[in-house]
Amino acid sequence: MVKSEIEKKGCSTRQWLWLVMALVAVFVAMAMSSKTSPKALFGAIDRACPCARGTPKYSGMVEDCCCDYETVDRLNEEVLHPSLQELVKTPFFRYFKVKLWCDCPFWPDDGMCRLRDCSVCECPENEFPESFKKPDRRLSMTDLVCQEGKPQAAVDRTLDSKAFRGWTEIDNPWTNDDETDNDEMTYVNLQLNPERYTGYTGPSARRIWDAVYSENCPKYPSQELCQEEKILYKLISGLHSSISIHIASDYLLEEATNLWGQNLTLMYDRVLRYPDRVRNLYFTFLFVLRAVTKASDYLEQAEYDTGNPNEDLTTQSLIKQLLYNPKLQAACPIPFDEANLWKGQSGPELKQKIQQQFRNISALMDCVGCEKCRLWGKLQVLGLGTALKILFSVDGQENSSHTLQRNEVIALTNLLNRLSESVKFVHEVGPTAERIMEGGHFSAHTRTLISSWKKIWSYVSKT
Repeated sequence: MVKSEIEKKGCSTRQWLWLVMALVAVFVAMAMSSKTSPKALFGAIDRACPCARGTPKYSGMVEDCCCDYETVDRLNEEVLHPSLQELVKTPFFRYFKVKLWCDCPFWPDDGMCRLRDCSVCECPENEFPESFKKPDRRLSMTDLVCQEGKPQAAVDRTLDSKAFRGWTEIDNPWTNDDETDNDEMTYVNLQLNPERYTGYTGPSARRIWDAVYSENCPKYPSQELCQEEKILYKLISGLHSSISIHIASDYLLEEATNLWGQNLTLMYDRVLRYPDRVRNLYFTFLFVLRAVTKASDYLEQAEYDTGNPNEDLTTQSLIKQLLYNPKLQAACPIPFDEANLWKGQSGPELKQKIQQQFRNISALMDCVGCEKCRLWGKLQVLGLGTALKILFSVDGQENSSHTLQRNEVIALTNLLNRLSESVKFVHEVGPTAERIMEGGHFSAHTRTLISSWKKIWSYVSKT
């Protein structure tokens, strides 16, 4: 009996010894990796004090735009974000018509979409509104229960049978998809398919962005780029930043327990540590906002007809509130001034070149190996293409907004909402994330040591 008690005490002593040694090793490594005094390891809370923040990191005019960062953040918080959040939930803006299954025109299919995690069942025919159906429309009658695997990469195609009436499509000259090919189009409820982490990473995902940047909007030294080429690069960079922020803000932290939350490390590594990516996000937001305000006459008069008069009136009212908000008109009436672009004899030729580059970027969305990523990629590229169509007249048309189609309006508005969410998240969470990550105590090396300490403690607790 006495021997047993002694053995227990000895075991307990060894556990605490292991724990103390592990903690000492971690703190020493943290102090060395941070290259600061040990006090810096515990200084994150002090640095997070609002009274010590001082001048914002991003201030003054947004480059190539007509509004400053402080005004953008204020208008987004008070006007744009609340209005857009309501607007994208209405029946008109909730549904997007998209071609999800296309062959990649640039390289052989890597087979990603044959994985069960990406498999999606077509909606039964009785889920579509009657007005969607056409004599030659072919729909799979496969039962929805065929969906297998993890849901985060799959598109939920459930539709409200009373959603809205169909629309007529024409092709957008800035994008690659054939919008008139109804046999290949699928209706998707965007509210059931949020843009978030899907697990789509690795070579397949990197190949998409590598092709976008290296072949279609390379970042040369600034003196080698004309203004229009710089704008294309900044738009793609800003869109890329926004996508990364949405992945980081709604991330699968623990697959075993299905725990979702914010991954600040990912957001810092992909966006915040590169100030130009944050600036390009703000630029893209203002560029798209300018397109929406420029098309205000069309958007105000458009028929938001979904077969539900009350909902349609609400949608029209929300549109007017967004377009003619007095705070927006007073503080930032022209977010971006496109008047000085495409000047000179080479203007038309340059426009055709950049238009073709953007069409190639649009075509690359068919190479995305995750269906839900492809959905949001296609929607946001179409939204950006619609903004380009509005601001830069196409085929000699003076006002391209006169030819906007329903799917373009839906994509444009949802894109503006995505960018608004990203700007809001960066403004609210970015400073804290930067202070934590740049404090040194959450470096990649230190995170590895902490993980090792957890494993040591797990082992000790079992001995």
